[in-house]
Amino acid sequence: MTTRPDDPAPSQELPLAQARRRDTARRRLQVHNAIAEQVAAGAPITVSSIARTARVHRSFIHRHNDLPAAVMAAAAVPAEPAANNGAISVATLRADLLNTRAHNTRLQQHIQALETRLSEQLGEAVFRDTGLGAPDDIRNLQQTLTDREQQLLELRRELEERGDELAAARAANRELMTQLNSP
Repeated sequence: MTTRPDDPAPSQELPLAQARRRDTARRRLQVHNAIAEQVAAGAPITVSSIARTARVHRSFIHRHNDLPAAVMAAAAVPAEPAANNGAISVATLRADLLNTRAHNTRLQQHIQALETRLSEQLGEAVFRDTGLGAPDDIRNLQQTLTDREQQLLELRRELEERGDELAAARAANRELMTQLNSP
């Protein structure tokens, strides 16, 4: 009676099966260590991230019923705030990004307003310095002259009206004198 290599004795395992069991146990331990490591780091826990950290394939985790359950249980536990280790959460980074963008927008608007004011002031200064525009004292004199011309026109109109009234009064006076002198 010869024994075949594929019929092992009941108390004796094949070396290949033993190696496979040891490898599976080692990988399972790596998965559990990866879960503990990511929980301690406060990192997001997914099957893919655990598989990557443990250096096993995702299918290894899914083939063993207890491993996906352990991953999901670890993912369900809320991460503690990591104030001591200096880790920054994604929500904090997003809030900082939004605040920075809003601040940037406000600064851009302020810069545009300052550029507009500076442009106006430089334009007026260049306009005056090049002689294209009238200096302030000439401008004031021109305004005064315009006002005086307007007053002169109004006074001439009033004088003309009074002259017409005087002529009408004289004509009425002559007529009355003529009527008084006639028999």
